Amino acid sequence: MWSEKATQTICVVGFLIGVCLASELSFLLEPSDVIAVRDRPLMLECRVQGEEPIMVTWRKNGVPLPTSPRVRVLANGTLFIQNFQKRKEGVDADMGEYDCTAQNRYGLLVSRKAKVLLASLPKFHTHPASMAVDEGGVARFQCQINGVPEANITWERDRIALNTSDSRYTLLPMGILQVTGVRQSDAGVFRCVATNIANVRFSGAPKTYKEPVILSGPQNLTLTVHQTAILECIATGNPRPIVSWSRLDGRSIGVEGIQVLGTGNLMISDVSLQHSGVYVCAANRPGTRMRRTALGRLVVQAPPEFLQWPQSVSKPAGGSAVFTCVAQGVPEPHLIWLKNGKVLMPGHNVKLTNNNR
Repeated sequence: MWSEKATQTICVVGFLIGVCLASELSFLLEPSDVIAVRDRPLMLECRVQGEEPIMVTWRKNGVPLPTSPRVRVLANGTLFIQNFQKRKEGVDADMGEYDCTAQNRYGLLVSRKAKVLLASLPKFHTHPASMAVDEGGVARFQCQINGVPEANITWERDRIALNTSDSRYTLLPMGILQVTGVRQSDAGVFRCVATNIANVRFSGAPKTYKEPVILSGPQNLTLTVHQTAILECIATGNPRPIVSWSRLDGRSIGVEGIQVLGTGNLMISDVSLQHSGVYVCAANRPGTRMRRTALGRLVVQAPPEFLQWPQSVSKPAGGSAVFTCVAQGVPEPHLIWLKNGKVLMPGHNVKLTNNNR
């Protein structure tokens, strides 16, 4: 039974007295989305009420989560990860979607899915640009950084925190600083400071922009079902381009069995026929619509297999006998008929139709 609330009523009827016993299984607290910090503990809560014993188990990305000394389910159902990990190339990473399952003898409940992201604070992709301003004029500086969670931006002049109580300083969202009524004393080096739970970063000197270039794009691949496909995509530019993947036919790539290796290589584990198609690697310059693309075709083949076999029949002399044989595969299999071990060729009394079926 899969529901938000599991209820079963048991009635015991006596000679004159009817007794009904009811037990309900319900969530008191379900796991919620969270941003985890690398190498720090993480707890996802799952509290349930109902008749004991209640067994609580956890899944990550729809797969049962194995427990270990580092990953444990506490007595109250809470999932405890001792030190949140992000392995290189995404292998064994703790990031993903988690849900808990509670079960007793009356039913089974599955919680909402909770997204667990890794806190991060990469380098600035926009740095404040140097400028010359006349006294009494207006100066404007901007820096941009993509943090998870969103970073708090403050400013420094000559590495001393800016006195934002000065009405001449205006701080706008998106890391913008405006200085009005510029004075000689305002001259100096302005930089912004980005802070979140993952890190603290300081902006630096402006860098020369370079348009994104794909150094190596995906190659055409022909694989058999259940093999692993690796589509390469490595790009360069300044700032470093963001690599993303899509399908040319607009269909979703999905998430099951999908991993990103390095900065943009796509790995599809256990390929199926549905994975066949043309894949598009795009390298985007952050904060702009500037992009470069490369295409690669993935062809997934399946060995032939019979769906229907010919059946033995008895017919009187002069009658007609029809044998049906249906097979599937990619590419489409060619059927050959044998009679007593020899290839059967069409003749005056033998007719093969629909690809020798």
